[in-house]
Amino acid sequence: MSRTAVPAAEPGHRPPWLRVAPAVFLLAWGGNHFTPLLHLYEELGNYSPWQANLLLGMYVFGLIPGLLVAAALSDRYGRRPMMLAGVAAATAGSVLLGLGLHSMILLCLGRALAGIGVGVAMSVGASWIKELSAPPHDTQAPDGAGSRRPSLTLTLGFALGAGVTGSLAQWAPAPAQLPYAVHLALMAGSVLPLLSAPETVGRQQQATRPWWQDLRVPSVGHRRFTRLVLPAAPWVFAAAGVAYAIMPAVVAPGLGDWATLYATVLTVLTLGSGAAVQPVVAHIDRRTRGRALSLGLALMVSGMVLAVVAGLLRDPVFALAVAVVLGVAYGITVVAGLAHVQAIATPQDLAGLTGIFYALAYSGFLLPTLLAALLPVSSYPVSLTAVAVACVVCLAFVSTGPRRLRRLSAPEQSGT
Repeated sequence: MSRTAVPAAEPGHRPPWLRVAPAVFLLAWGGNHFTPLLHLYEELGNYSPWQANLLLGMYVFGLIPGLLVAAALSDRYGRRPMMLAGVAAATAGSVLLGLGLHSMILLCLGRALAGIGVGVAMSVGASWIKELSAPPHDTQAPDGAGSRRPSLTLTLGFALGAGVTGSLAQWAPAPAQLPYAVHLALMAGSVLPLLSAPETVGRQQQATRPWWQDLRVPSVGHRRFTRLVLPAAPWVFAAAGVAYAIMPAVVAPGLGDWATLYATVLTVLTLGSGAAVQPVVAHIDRRTRGRALSLGLALMVSGMVLAVVAGLLRDPVFALAVAVVLGVAYGITVVAGLAHVQAIATPQDLAGLTGIFYALAYSGFLLPTLLAALLPVSSYPVSLTAVAVACVVCLAFVSTGPRRLRRLSAPEQSGT
């Protein structure tokens, strides 16, 4: 065996995956707790709206290397070293963000480092939790635990990070520093459990070729990935972005001094709804005969249509309802997509394919930026109508995918 056999957790002892979960949770926390602070930086730091949105976008410059490079390195050198590197990057990022209120350079560097941390959590951390949610590490894990546990951990981190930071920014002193200090203190407490977690990449499993060749992930060409996962993945964070970036902008004129708190509530409500549905996605998939991904996209279409209505009504209460629908769609789609990825991937490229899935998912987070850039020529309701149509096209493609796969690639599926 290339992996060291570790007995399942004894009664009263913490299951091995829970030793990794705190670090993954807090890396996600560090990536999203900036989101409700955009209005604050415009006011306290005197940044223009485009500068504040640039800071939000700098996240991606760290996220992609964190997703792909760390995944390749973790398949070679092990999960623990890369997770510790992600914790170090996120820690440095919070330090720079806490010090950088009046420095665009420090804030950009801090956001990029936070992105690296989230990328590591999504690829390496998600893979590690998945591996620790199966025998020999966990002999009693329920069906779907390998995809549900990492996605739920990440979603809760995104939601609670935004919730705590937004609340501190609204009511606590030093709103541009205290949230990062809280995150630093919590990150320090996640290191010891991480050090005691079982490593799942054995020496025989580690590759010998140059590490950059590991960036190639052969299973990305699998028909199940290209026909099902690829058209669905970008909608994961497109839904979240529309809910907690576009909806606050739509209703902003009537919010006054409560804009930060409202953006916080929308973020928590969106991700909280996603977290609430994730534990039952495996059951939904069984009841729908493997069509949970299609169901997630169908809800996505409904949420986008409701977002069009919200853009016309400009009602803060209605926008909250939109956030719930899009949050549930997000939760179903991310778990269902990750389950497909884990079914396709080999042990050698699990982290790599997981990283590619999340990189595709995060491409949808650019949608709010695109819609905002189109405002001079297209209002939000008009643009969101086009988005809903595009989502319908992807839904049609994914819904017919299983039938095409059975017809075209039965030999390939039987070998995966």
